[in-house]
Amino acid sequence: MSDEPKAEEKASAEVADKPADAQVSEPETVASAVVGVEDEQAEAKPAESPAKAEDDEEFSISGSFAGSLPEPKTKILAVLAAVVLALDVLTKVVSVAFLEGAEPIKIFGGALYLTFVRNPGAAFGLAEGMTWILALIAFGVAGFIVWISRNLRSQGWAVGLGLVLGGAVGNLADRLFREPGPMRGHVVDFLSLFDPYGQVWPVFNVADMAIVGGGATIIVLALMQHDYDGTVVKQAEPLVESDGQQETK
Repeated sequence: MSDEPKAEEKASAEVADKPADAQVSEPETVASAVVGVEDEQAEAKPAESPAKAEDDEEFSISGSFAGSLPEPKTKILAVLAAVVLALDVLTKVVSVAFLEGAEPIKIFGGALYLTFVRNPGAAFGLAEGMTWILALIAFGVAGFIVWISRNLRSQGWAVGLGLVLGGAVGNLADRLFREPGPMRGHVVDFLSLFDPYGQVWPVFNVADMAIVGGGATIIVLALMQHDYDGTVVKQAEPLVESDGQQETK
């Protein structure tokens, strides 16, 4: 009789343990089912085409390029043009006050003379008698430089254009405000090389030097294919394929 209660207790314990085993195994079954569904979805998803991947890469590259553009260099242009203009006006005022009617002054052993000439033409005494046309050209040059300065991102171009702008405005001021009248005023020149009267090289001023220096800078940058917006034009490089045909990169 004593063995019967023990058998009943053992049977009830086994029955009580069976739901616990079912509860433990049930989450494992659900988890394995979810993993299987995810694998099927991953296999059913179409692979991304190479063309689309390349487009995404190009977009990211162009976006990063656009974000890395240099800052506009208009401040350099404006400051340099203002310095050239101020120096040109100051030296002309001093020349009128001390050199007009006086003998030329020899400096640097005769390599340079301080003299005085009123020039009705362009830089270095060119195009005499065309003062009003030269004034209109100066207006056009100054306006064009101001217009493109919005996209000016090259430091070299900023220097070249700043020199040209300051020199053009300096000589334009003479043509507008000096005798014999507006648009016909004569430009003050006072520098002469190797001769006191411009026999070796035409007499010039600070504005002329700035125009020539700025123009030379722009020509060099253009030959190097550096654009004013900061871009550099590169020539296409030929690529040789395995079959011997050449393609342009």
